[in-house]
Amino acid sequence: MSKTQSLKNHARLDPLFHIFIFALYLLNLVYAGFHLHRQPSLSSGWYLVLSLAAIVPIVKLRAYPLKVQDRVIRLEERLRLQALAPPQWHAQIYKLNEGQLIALRFACDDEVVELAKQALEHNLNRKQIKERIKNWRADEWRV
Repeated sequence: MSKTQSLKNHARLDPLFHIFIFALYLLNLVYAGFHLHRQPSLSSGWYLVLSLAAIVPIVKLRAYPLKVQDRVIRLEERLRLQALAPPQWHAQIYKLNEGQLIALRFACDDEVVELAKQALEHNLNRKQIKERIKNWRADEWRV
């Protein structure tokens, strides 16, 4: 059984990606730079270029699903706020920015509408919204 999510432990680190794969590519890049410095040649330069180019797909591989996830979270939170907020407040939902909506996903249904109002009134950022959450709603489905 996993620990209950909270502000202090909700960030997720994927050891395979964040530590092993990215570190391996970064180490390869450092080695390519060192190799070029120690033995300057066309092949050493090309190895450095290829090492740089290899990092791009790795970064994109992580960025694309996160962007899709953020889009889904925005939709989910707008739908949740429409279901929970009074009809006269529905127009305000679309004034919340992406960061605010993403942070609101951790708020339970009882407090999400009030937090959304505070986020708009005080222009709160993600961290400020998360700090105001009293009853944390875990998000175990994240990428």
